[in-house]
Amino acid sequence: MGAGVVQKDAGGGRRRRGRSRSRPMSEINVTPFVDVMLVLLIIFMVAAPLLTVGVEVELPKTAASALPADQEEPLTVTVMASGEVQIQTTAVARDQLVVRLRSIASERTSDRVFLRADGSVPYSQVMQVMGALNAGGFSNIGLVTDIGGPTLDGEGQ
Repeated sequence: MGAGVVQKDAGGGRRRRGRSRSRPMSEINVTPFVDVMLVLLIIFMVAAPLLTVGVEVELPKTAASALPADQEEPLTVTVMASGEVQIQTTAVARDQLVVRLRSIASERTSDRVFLRADGSVPYSQVMQVMGALNAGGFSNIGLVTDIGGPTLDGEGQ
């Protein structure tokens, strides 16, 4: 982004022999700025979907609305269709679940945890994981579902 010099023509197409008068160019070239901003926009548009944490699971659908977001990154516990339990994206053995949850709870300020379970997982297994969450120090448990399911009042799908 350099400043250029604009020479002033004397008029009539003739050049003066003496010292020519020149003045600094006062316009700012914004083309490089626009180029950089467009590249950054493309980078953020590509990177934003990759920032979501989660494991691929088929969530059941309900008519409930989404919960408001917190300041702290939410802790997510997932029960896979195979019965495997994961904290965030790390697989945890069922006998080690309470121990791991207690150590995580001691480091966090919030006792909120989101429980995601595949729709094909038996209810008893989901309740066992909820009991482990409670024993691990998390009493504020939110069940994660997809929207668009039946409303049970005859007005939904």
